[in-house]
Amino acid sequence: MKILMRKYFRDFLLSGGLIFLAATSVIAAEPTYKEGESIFIETGVEAPDRNPTWYASMVAKPYAPVFEMLATQGTQGRYYPYTYPATLKDLVRFHGHDCEGTTTAANSAWVAFKILFPDGIIDRSVLWGISGESPCWSDAVAFLTGARLQYGNLGFFKDKRYSHAIVLYREDTKVAVLATWKEGINNIPGEPVMLPGKVTWQPKVTMKDVEALKAVVKKAGGKPTPYQVDLMRYQQWAHINDILEHPLEESYQAKVIENFKWEDWIDPAKTLAKPHERSDTRLKNYPYRGNPIEAPVQ
Repeated sequence: MKILMRKYFRDFLLSGGLIFLAATSVIAAEPTYKEGESIFIETGVEAPDRNPTWYASMVAKPYAPVFEMLATQGTQGRYYPYTYPATLKDLVRFHGHDCEGTTTAANSAWVAFKILFPDGIIDRSVLWGISGESPCWSDAVAFLTGARLQYGNLGFFKDKRYSHAIVLYREDTKVAVLATWKEGINNIPGEPVMLPGKVTWQPKVTMKDVEALKAVVKKAGGKPTPYQVDLMRYQQWAHINDILEHPLEESYQAKVIENFKWEDWIDPAKTLAKPHERSDTRLKNYPYRGNPIEAPVQ
């Protein structure tokens, strides 16, 4: 399997999709299943919702991401034999409104998933996630991974410099990926970009202008004018739609974290002392009956 994973990573590198990749020696375990060998999952059987609306106009942009999600049947069921698509429009409905934070987190996750799931099937039963405290980022991580605080597999960064980034961890292969935007589309005042990549295209909205306006509108005690409030919203909308006119690898970057330890990255003060055991994935690999019809167990 390591040889197969290296091939996927090599092909991805050659395609220009990955900006930073650590040594594949961090792959320390076999995946839960091997698509086409130990399991047969059909993808693309449902059309993603890419119809633009007033709350999700960006979903129709050429590089708006689509995620093929694999889940389990019911609360105590096996894997579904199909994936279902999730789009930014679905994420907006979950989060409650569209904003650049949720889109940026989702775009970052898309780049990370290219590393974690080379076959394009995102297995929500094996994922953990870390984000900043903003609900924009944490909701995106929870929606795309299925990670939850009550299970102990959704955390918040200990180091606040990473608040604009995400970490996705695949528990079966023991691979963790840090993903974030590139310098040039970052527009949160006071937060550095924690990986060295930079955009090579020119955004329509100047990031310095956005940061200056945010410092007025969002700063505690600030007194923006009604025009400034409207302008900030417009700049955020224009910025996200601009980003999605370009391949996501041009704006986002990811890196495998070597020797990853969950406790090294999360804020222990923002965890449950006694997480609940997750049960909805317990029987995901349960064997089938020997016959379609058989006597019930007495």
